[in-house]
Amino acid sequence: MTIFSRIVVAYDGSELSKMALNQAVNLVKENSSSELHVLTVYEPEYVMSYTHPLYTVDNGAFDMKIDTEEKLKTVQDQLSSELSNPVFTTSIQGHPGQEIVKYANDQDAELIVIGSRGLSNLKELFLGSCSHYVVQKSTCPVFIIK
Repeated sequence: MTIFSRIVVAYDGSELSKMALNQAVNLVKENSSSELHVLTVYEPEYVMSYTHPLYTVDNGAFDMKIDTEEKLKTVQDQLSSELSNPVFTTSIQGHPGQEIVKYANDQDAELIVIGSRGLSNLKELFLGSCSHYVVQKSTCPVFIIK
């Protein structure tokens, strides 16, 4: 496989995203100047804002941001001890497919590594909706972990 200098891996804590992260780490280890960008995109569930009058949509988004940042801190700590390469972790609120493609473009990524399905219960015929979107819209190669 080609050596990539900037790899973005989509990570949501699902088993397939953990496998994608492991594969991305293996690719980064092949080149000491490669960068690894671990990206988590979260979508707040707006229905939760109606469960309590003082628990607003903003509270839900804040809670999800804190949760994803804690997940990414754990990943950052683990990877820092395992890799000598630069590792960047980012959490973004929005539509996962769109945000992954936008982030990869903004970072001039040479490869996106993503699991074929994430934490969502939504199923498509062959690929999850997020990975399908990324494959269709990405300007760089996409490595799908199944």
